[in-house]
Amino acid sequence: MSSTSRATEPESGVTTGISTKGLKAGAVGVLGAVVIGVSTIAPAYTLTASLGPTVAVAGTQVPAIILVGFIPMLLTAFGYRELNRVMPDSGTSFTWGVRAFGPWIGWMTGWGLIAATVIVLSNLAGIAVEFLFLLIAQLTGNPGIADLAFNPIINVVVCLLFMLAATLVSYRDMQTTQKVQYVLVTFQVVVLVVFAVVALIKAVSGEAPEPTPFSWSWFNPFEVPTFSAFAAGLSLSIFIFWGWDVVLTMNEETKDPDKTPGRAAMLTVVVVVSLYLLLSIGLIMFAGVGAGALGLANEDISANVFFALSDPVLGPLAFLVSLAVLSSSAASLQSTAVGPSRTLLAMGHYGALPKKFAKVSPRFFTPGYATIVSAVIASAFYAVMRLLSENVLTDTILSLGMMICFYYGLTAFACVWYFRKQWFDSARSFFFTFLFPLVGGAILAVLFVTTLIDSMDPEYGSGSNIGGLGLVFVLGVGIIVAGIAIMIWQAIRRPAFFRGETLSMDAPPSRRRR
Repeated sequence: MSSTSRATEPESGVTTGISTKGLKAGAVGVLGAVVIGVSTIAPAYTLTASLGPTVAVAGTQVPAIILVGFIPMLLTAFGYRELNRVMPDSGTSFTWGVRAFGPWIGWMTGWGLIAATVIVLSNLAGIAVEFLFLLIAQLTGNPGIADLAFNPIINVVVCLLFMLAATLVSYRDMQTTQKVQYVLVTFQVVVLVVFAVVALIKAVSGEAPEPTPFSWSWFNPFEVPTFSAFAAGLSLSIFIFWGWDVVLTMNEETKDPDKTPGRAAMLTVVVVVSLYLLLSIGLIMFAGVGAGALGLANEDISANVFFALSDPVLGPLAFLVSLAVLSSSAASLQSTAVGPSRTLLAMGHYGALPKKFAKVSPRFFTPGYATIVSAVIASAFYAVMRLLSENVLTDTILSLGMMICFYYGLTAFACVWYFRKQWFDSARSFFFTFLFPLVGGAILAVLFVTTLIDSMDPEYGSGSNIGGLGLVFVLGVGIIVAGIAIMIWQAIRRPAFFRGETLSMDAPPSRRRR
């Protein structure tokens, strides 16, 4: 079968990717995809670490910041949806980049996705370890147990166990993944909603430590105090919304793959932004935006706002919040592994990487080899970084923003270029294939360049530097340069892909019926 033709699974009648790879078609519906998307974003883990720093910058305008930061993600999501509509393929950004710009840019787009997700996998495992020991400390009433998470050997060993468990679930079929995620995500969302509602009730009833009356002005982005706060909001969006695109990497395994992944991606983003707004409003009304003992701008609690406020809000049920954050990071650890494994599968399938990566488990119909490789690399990365220096790991996570801007932006531009002959065919085409992804990609490109320039300062991040350049800059650029080096080596070893013989650029669709 030609690699540039659409393929169909005869038994199910479900159209899969532009080339069959052996994945199980029709295994995931809209609800299952949304659940996996929400778990990848990990709202409990993400917001507990980001709400405090955002309040310190924007005060009560956090809801406005969330909405402003939501814009580039939403605009980019439209571009993803349009590309998936005509090319549902597990390679997503990699495949679309090749079809729009050719093998070289497409390969680097796939590299950006893989690098970002491997970094996140290692970080999520580390966070899960910390919250596991925090939870045990809460349940036993022994605060000293929480300190065990910061013992390097204990930390790494438990982290590797988390990675092993997540890999075993990811290796199995998508039905197993969905069942695990239904439990973890449902629990996480229910606890967060209860947490926010109780905080709202206590704020309105006067039982809160720093009750702050609600105001609709909190949603007005023009009342954000400074431009730097706007920039912080956009940068924040990269972290709090990143991960929704995982639902598109499952497009060859979904029911109605040209529509279901796009719908699931949009629903995922809407569900998460609604949850973020509810939580931020509830906690602002409950704790205020000051720097007092429980104020959201207090630097002592900003790294873990939910943990600090769980007891004042929920009392004896405070442990549920820690359990929710633990389940959030554990669920995201498992579901995030879906993305890189399927991108590696596609790259192996089309000859951009060794054919080993194209292996699919004959029992579970999942990318077994690629899943194991992703887990091993993420585990090794975390173990080495954690044993060398915690600051190195922190700076590596900060460089994640550059990787996300890099491959999200390239994918948005791929949508614009791929559909260039039908921009003006209709109002729908103009907005969804041209204007929206163009603006979203431009915003991400600006953020990428801004972060690149800012991170050159040795004071950026942990303050570490190499040769006078900030470590975040060195790591970010180093990851891109490493990708280029590996790509050149693959071009020497596997020239067919880079000559466009296994996956070629596609002629842009013209006046295609939508």
